[in-house]
Amino acid sequence: MTILLAPMEGLLDFVLRDILTRVGGIDRCVSEFIRITDQLLPERVFIRIVPELLNGGRTQAGVPVRAQLLGSDPACLAENAGRLAGLGPAGIDLNFGCPAKVVNRHGGGAALLDEPDTIAAIVSAVRRAVPAHMPVSAKMRLGFNDDSRAVECALAIAGAGADELVVHARTKAQAYRPPAYWERIADIRAAVKIPVVANGEIWTVDDARRCREASGCDMLMLGRGAVTDPGLGLAVKASMHGSLSTGIGWPQLLPLLGEFWHIVCTRLDARSRAGRLKQWLNFLRRRFPEAETAYQQIRTVNDPALIDAWLAGMLRAQLAGSAIAEPKALST
Repeated sequence: MTILLAPMEGLLDFVLRDILTRVGGIDRCVSEFIRITDQLLPERVFIRIVPELLNGGRTQAGVPVRAQLLGSDPACLAENAGRLAGLGPAGIDLNFGCPAKVVNRHGGGAALLDEPDTIAAIVSAVRRAVPAHMPVSAKMRLGFNDDSRAVECALAIAGAGADELVVHARTKAQAYRPPAYWERIADIRAAVKIPVVANGEIWTVDDARRCREASGCDMLMLGRGAVTDPGLGLAVKASMHGSLSTGIGWPQLLPLLGEFWHIVCTRLDARSRAGRLKQWLNFLRRRFPEAETAYQQIRTVNDPALIDAWLAGMLRAQLAGSAIAEPKALST
């Protein structure tokens, strides 16, 4: 069983990759996309989005990170992939699945699923541009408006030289609405001769089991499920070995929340710091009752100094045997 951490623009950036890979259960990450239009990007842009390039292409916990490119021009993507490869990522990934309207409007992401010939040209050009030892993978959805060309697109990706394919089991039109159609991944897996990774709507260990059975994949990619439950990867792996595990609990997560806030405060723009903490707590409260209480305590707070004091109070309360700090910590 191999567990990958998904790329998610505006959510799963280098900060969360750092924290979630410290928990364990994640074997590899893919960065959020680096958008390629009509120019060769300077190295600093790649490093800004994938700072793990300064650490041998790995998170601080040692988990490899593939850098993802998004665009529609084969030559420009190849030129940028060549420069990116020189920075030493764990591989190059290509985005054929982003459902964002602004991306699709410019012919990128999921819009390319109506153009399998262009997909093949992109994969082929990037494969030629990077060293032979460096993996080139791709992530796709089942289609744009429908899944009628899913297998055709997968064959285009595999035939052009990709080493691995991740399939998000929904079309662009289906966005992130449940269910995910994992059985369609099995059709793709039967058609191509490269490893296929199943992705989409995996929130629990039971979801992972059902996805594995429906898709036939031993490789799963977790996205929002891992953000909501950072121990999900550990729990999934334990279940596949016949063990029972609930991953991690709030007492183990709370110090990591503090580490997350520290990285946010030292690496991100001041205006976005409080929002990033609230964003993660908003996901965590689906899994942890304590996160719901914490979210309500800081929902209207934006002053980093008050959040510092609140987090310190949370950690003191945990050491004293209480799970949640008193709200009065916000007014000190």
